[in-house]
Amino acid sequence: MVRRAGYSRYLAAWCGLILGPAAWLASTQFNFALASWQCVHKSYPIPWVALFLAVIAMAGGLVSFSFWRRQEDSEASLIFAASVATLLSALLMLVILLQGFAGLIFTGCER
Repeated sequence: MVRRAGYSRYLAAWCGLILGPAAWLASTQFNFALASWQCVHKSYPIPWVALFLAVIAMAGGLVSFSFWRRQEDSEASLIFAASVATLLSALLMLVILLQGFAGLIFTGCER
């Protein structure tokens, strides 16, 4: 049981480093895949997809942030990983939102 609790500490510290880049990767792939589709169908799902994926990145960042703030007696490497995960997740959330905002301006028919 102690070993499982140790793994959950690592997962909480690294959650922002896992979910943030994964959400950004998914956002970038969906943006490229849906660009021509939204031109043909005149429907604009890219901002909604970006909003959903930004919430996922924010959730990963919040898990890492909560670990970062409540662990004073943890290993220094875990605290460092949680701080980097929090900041990276916040940065990637901003990038995802900016890409979604670009989906409002550019329709995919600009060729």
